[in-house]
Amino acid sequence: MPEIEIRPAVFIDLPVLANLDHSVETAYVWQMDRLIDNGHVTVNFRELRLPRKVRVEYPNPSIWENPDILDQPGLLVAESQGHTIGYIHVKPTALPSTAWVKDLAVREDLRRKGIGTALVLAAQEWALHHNLRRMVLEMQSKNFPAIQMAIKLGYEFSGYNDHYYANQDIALFFACFVR
Repeated sequence: MPEIEIRPAVFIDLPVLANLDHSVETAYVWQMDRLIDNGHVTVNFRELRLPRKVRVEYPNPSIWENPDILDQPGLLVAESQGHTIGYIHVKPTALPSTAWVKDLAVREDLRRKGIGTALVLAAQEWALHHNLRRMVLEMQSKNFPAIQMAIKLGYEFSGYNDHYYANQDIALFFACFVR
């Protein structure tokens, strides 16, 4: 992993962060199967290998259009050798003692080098500092790299929401208690 510093975002970070490519490339997805039979509902997710890699576009609207983004707590950036290379946006929710991660992006040429993991761990520290004891990661069922990272970090699958995003993709939620 390149040597990185994680710090709160400042104004000069915004143009770089706004231009990060949030899409991911993957050859796997989590496919949802739902069966409704005689009042019973069964939902299963299974890992599915695709016939070829696909690019998955980011489903969330850009947070950079919000002029008050720097006034929001929990916007952390990763910096390496004086360059901003990624960010995580974590915030408290109405759920008791829970922090929610809606946005996480790392510069494409530096992915799969531990930077996303470092950002999640820093967000957990941020959550603890703000007396939040549980953290939820939100991601598309097509974002296999994020799913793998969540599982690697000890997050457990905690639910889904069908047609959650504007593009009608399924959102998966992974949660853990932070210590």
